[in-house]
Amino acid sequence: MEYRPLGRAGTRVSAFGLGGWTTYGGSVTDPAAVRAIVHAAFDAGINLFDMADVYARGECERLMGQALRELPRERLVMTSKVFWPMSEDVNDRGLSRKHIMESVHKSLRRLGTDYLDLYFCHRWDPDTPLEETARAMDDLVHQGKVLYWGTSEWSGEQLRAAWQLAGQSNLYPPQVEQPQLSLLVRRRFESDVAPAARELGMGLVVWSPLASGLLTGKYDGGLPAGSRLARIEWLREEWLREEHLARVRRMKPLADELGCSRAQLALAWAAAQPGVSSVLLGATSVEQLRENLGALQVRLSEEVLRQLDEIFPPS
Repeated sequence: MEYRPLGRAGTRVSAFGLGGWTTYGGSVTDPAAVRAIVHAAFDAGINLFDMADVYARGECERLMGQALRELPRERLVMTSKVFWPMSEDVNDRGLSRKHIMESVHKSLRRLGTDYLDLYFCHRWDPDTPLEETARAMDDLVHQGKVLYWGTSEWSGEQLRAAWQLAGQSNLYPPQVEQPQLSLLVRRRFESDVAPAARELGMGLVVWSPLASGLLTGKYDGGLPAGSRLARIEWLREEWLREEHLARVRRMKPLADELGCSRAQLALAWAAAQPGVSSVLLGATSVEQLRENLGALQVRLSEEVLRQLDEIFPPS
């Protein structure tokens, strides 16, 4: 396993992390199965475990936390997120001071830990002043409940605004951004988010590197029962399009030539993008996790990168 810094921060994270979105508490609900995957990830060198309160309404945190409590805490980089509604209550959402403070304590209880290494603002909140959010996050850092705070799906302009405010008010700035990145979703990352992160010294932990499984080739012949796109309608509408499938099919000869799977090639490409600290994997089994980690052995030449750019132009 390779370990990379979070931008200019001293903490290092594994080049691949394990994420819980749609999986733990969703497609995988057996605690023993979750434990097996989490422990296999740790044994493979993964130290970054990514969660959010909204994933399965807290069940992801509970299941992953149960498994993580059996591992040495100091060797883990545990994350969670706050923003999306967790109930019908008017204040149980967003990035207000009230919601942040109440949410972090709930996440810590579900996870069974005293602190989070990374705590992400899961989206930009247009209804809360940025200063209110930044001061709440700064307080959590001073209290030792959060080591670094970060953002997810914020624009370059929003990241710069947060850093400017932090500098003016002597607050801890966000240290890591979590954007979407894959061969099928790259334009915003390359033209906006990554340049801002590089300028500010922020790390980048990227999600959905396989475009919800489309880049594996599993959908070449249709919609497999029980697959993520079969279960989640909005993802199916976003990804299951012939123009996407045609590009994924064109990728197969290139992967075959390299002696790897399309999943491994797509993951290796994401990990090779400048500024990326870690790429989040979603695994429903130990076997799938190990297969995906084969991406660590894939070497990408300039010619391979050129061919991938030709098949998957920035979009």
